[in-house]
Amino acid sequence: MSSPTSRPPAGVPTSGGNTKYVIVALLFVVGIGAIVAFSSMSKKAAPLPPLPSASGAQAVEPHSNPRLDDIPPPPPPPEEKPEAGPAAPRVVYASNAGCEGKCSEKYSTPELAQALQVRASQARLCYNQALAQDSTIRGHVSLAVRVGPSGNVCSVGVASNDMSTVAVANCAANKFRNAVYPAPKGGCVDANVPLSFVPQGQP
Repeated sequence: MSSPTSRPPAGVPTSGGNTKYVIVALLFVVGIGAIVAFSSMSKKAAPLPPLPSASGAQAVEPHSNPRLDDIPPPPPPPEEKPEAGPAAPRVVYASNAGCEGKCSEKYSTPELAQALQVRASQARLCYNQALAQDSTIRGHVSLAVRVGPSGNVCSVGVASNDMSTVAVANCAANKFRNAVYPAPKGGCVDANVPLSFVPQGQP
């Protein structure tokens, strides 16, 4: 009688004892993948926190710099106040105002004649300066002075000069040019101003 052959129990595979380990490993990998996929999906699907409504939100104050806030603003510029009393009119004398045409001596006034006499006495300083350098100098000079209707000087010229130098006559003319005279009445005035330059006490 022959010995019975040894057979594996029913349901147990006869070949490849490693197949069951491969299946377990595959199931393990699939399980891990499912867990990872589920966790990533849950993170993406997590709802965002609700935004606060405009009515219930508190106003956020801007950040302020305490150093700049402590600096006081500059004071306002002072208001210009009008000066008390009426302002005096500003008079501007033009050198050629009313000087055109023919002028007349009849418009002269005593005040204008006196002002011309004052200038004549000031012109004496020109002669005294020349006399200090030349004691023999003497003579007569006549100046033609035109005064405008507002008292402005239109022109001053040397009408005649019998002195040995023109320096004294030119200096005297400048004394009359740098002046403002009382206004004539009626128009411009042509005045002839004679000047006698002789040492004091001599004719």
